[in-house]
Amino acid sequence: MSKQKIVLIGNGMAGVRCIEEMLKIQPNHFEITIFGSEPHPNYNRILLSKVLQGDTTIDDITLNDWNWYEENGIQLYTGETVTHIDTAKQVVYSDKDREVRYDQLILATGSLPFILPIPGVDKEGVTGFRDIQDCEKMMEYSNKYKKAAVIGGGLLGLEAARGLLDLGMEVDVIHLSDYLMDRQLDSAASKLLQKELEGQGMNFLLGKNTQEVIGNTHVEGLRFSDGEEIKADLVVMAVGIKPHIQLAIDSEIPVNRGIIVNDYMETNIPNVYAVGECAEHRGVVYGLVAPLYEQGKVLAKRICGIEGDPYEGTVLSTQLKVSGVDVFSAGEIFESEQTKTIKSFNDWEGTYKNILIQDGKIIGAVLFGDTKEGNKLLSFINKRADVTEYLEAEKGEEAGASLVATMPNEEIICGCNGVTKGDIVQAIESQGLTSVEEVKGCTSASRSCGGCKSLVADLLECTLGDAFSKSNQKEPICSCTTLSRDDVIAEIREKNLTHTREVMSVLGWTTSEGCSKCRPALNYYLGMVNPLEYKDERESRYVNERLHANIQKDGTFSVVPRMYGGVTNPDQLRKIADVADKYNVPLLKVTGGQRIDMFGVKKEDLPKVWADLDMPSGYAYGKTLRTVKTCVGESFCRFGTQDSMSLGIALEKKLERVGTPHKFKMAVSACPRNCAESGIKDLGVVGVDGAWEIYVGGNGGTHLRAADLLCKVKTSDEVIEITGAYFQYYRETAVYLERTSVWVERMGLDSIRAVIEDKQNRIELNQRLDEALSVLQDPWKEALNSDRILKDLYQSVKVPAGVK
Repeated sequence: MSKQKIVLIGNGMAGVRCIEEMLKIQPNHFEITIFGSEPHPNYNRILLSKVLQGDTTIDDITLNDWNWYEENGIQLYTGETVTHIDTAKQVVYSDKDREVRYDQLILATGSLPFILPIPGVDKEGVTGFRDIQDCEKMMEYSNKYKKAAVIGGGLLGLEAARGLLDLGMEVDVIHLSDYLMDRQLDSAASKLLQKELEGQGMNFLLGKNTQEVIGNTHVEGLRFSDGEEIKADLVVMAVGIKPHIQLAIDSEIPVNRGIIVNDYMETNIPNVYAVGECAEHRGVVYGLVAPLYEQGKVLAKRICGIEGDPYEGTVLSTQLKVSGVDVFSAGEIFESEQTKTIKSFNDWEGTYKNILIQDGKIIGAVLFGDTKEGNKLLSFINKRADVTEYLEAEKGEEAGASLVATMPNEEIICGCNGVTKGDIVQAIESQGLTSVEEVKGCTSASRSCGGCKSLVADLLECTLGDAFSKSNQKEPICSCTTLSRDDVIAEIREKNLTHTREVMSVLGWTTSEGCSKCRPALNYYLGMVNPLEYKDERESRYVNERLHANIQKDGTFSVVPRMYGGVTNPDQLRKIADVADKYNVPLLKVTGGQRIDMFGVKKEDLPKVWADLDMPSGYAYGKTLRTVKTCVGESFCRFGTQDSMSLGIALEKKLERVGTPHKFKMAVSACPRNCAESGIKDLGVVGVDGAWEIYVGGNGGTHLRAADLLCKVKTSDEVIEITGAYFQYYRETAVYLERTSVWVERMGLDSIRAVIEDKQNRIELNQRLDEALSVLQDPWKEALNSDRILKDLYQSVKVPAGVK
């Protein structure tokens, strides 16, 4: 039977969640194509503020990585926008002249940030806060400027302000209302929040109407309707969102504020649906994730032909951590003559509660500082419970009863994903779940903001009773198993396991094939434990590593030949130039790692490009040593105190190709002027008079971390010995995909130093490193010499267009 052709326009949370639900119901029934205007896979937009604040990375907020699309046979076009829909012919057209036919079409185009229609908003330095590009723009500006203004004192504006503070900027928050988060909080809770945020360094201008962005070509400040002006180098608009419906309008699909849909998310055009922030249901457009996921579930059943309940709307609730402060609101939050309240305020602990009651029923609530009652109150509000039911539940808790034990099964535990207590209990009992991570993998509870993790843990303990183990709550390597990284390595050693599938089988993986998270990790752990006998499994590596090149957003690849220590010669440069001419490489770019990156190489040309270059791979795609950046050193520089180039080249030649838990970058600077940026590398070496200083745990990425001084030695040989020991210790003790900056903080610098300073430890660590190095063949070169591998790598690997 031919598969139904599904086209999803919009690669965001709502649309992809609908696809996930469809794949659960009918996993092999659809041929799916997804268009996403951003050059990224599906990510958690809720956590953008954490990226801006430096608490996490873009990779960490990815919900479905590139491998997920490949594994599910989904054709993904990133960085590509659908410009027109022919609903009669059932064809969509993109801005890259692509035409795709559909049987069923899902519109999930999301929303756009609302930009105030005032003079000056087109100036350089004005941005919204809606996507990864906005985050990157703000981070870039924070490196150049110090004064930021955020227009909007709602949740998004406050999160943006917190992030800009963390980036070192002075921040003014401008809000039209007289108090913050006026749509989610009452005035009492808002004033508590304002006091807390002022203590964090935010400055608030309330009751202000922004009239103009002032400056020439670049932002210089803001002018308000009362004539007051403030200075600003960056202006962030966070005043709201509007449904992105222009495509629907151009394609004559009926719209009002959003794309009009019925209770099954159907438009009035056959086979065309809308879901998420672009959809208008019963006159309401939703901007929170919980109702969008509810819509996705309803639509998935509809498309799969499964009888299901209609979508009847959602009682809006907010339970979030605003700049480190817990707040919750749901239902009605403003008092009137018809309402009564249950209020409590604890000034010492900084907590506030206001429950609104009308006709004896709970209709709304606001919590500040302590929000553990949030889910329970939301349940009472949804069912318009009598206030006596709430009071009886409170008495039970005071008597020592567990909060989750008193919850009814229909009560929502995870508001983001609409997961009830009953859903979780059933999964625990029917599938033998024993950890929060297992519950997350099975039910999606705590998958988004993570605010309900403590409730999930309590529910596990309540359900399992004596069988609950706190030690079992350590982080498993993925949702396929309850075993942590340490557990898996111990089992590999004890049982002498030699293959990823053997590990999965013997250790009781819940999925026979594993997943895109555990397969690469197991492949690494097996090779690290037994380097002399283990055969690397290419099929368990990430796509870029299998193709020996970095996939770019347009579907082409970048190739980076190695230049040891950043040093090259005319012969290498001629080779690169000749190859660039021969294969029409559109861009040659000198990288920050002192190499030449060849952008725009076609997939089918990759084997020939590598063969013609006849240079080692720089492993710009690998979980291994990437580069050793060097300055010119004492050979040429009048300030240089040491031979940095020779040491850098020696380190790079020694450590290249051996696998590591994550990418590893190094630098060698010949003097404290640090021209090679040794202070922000995984390992950096700095020359001083008669000695070398070795720094570790640095990171120059979005979560900037200065490296720590590990030790000071006299000779280059000592640098190589200590670097080898440190490198191997990281290989043996880090969690897969854990950067050294995180590893150093987790392990503790003093603990690492104690291991490395012990001479016998250094000898043994270097011996094990030498074992791993002794069996290495260069996979990229091996691939060139094997027809079987070439076919596997360059023909059978299906790469979603736009993957990078």
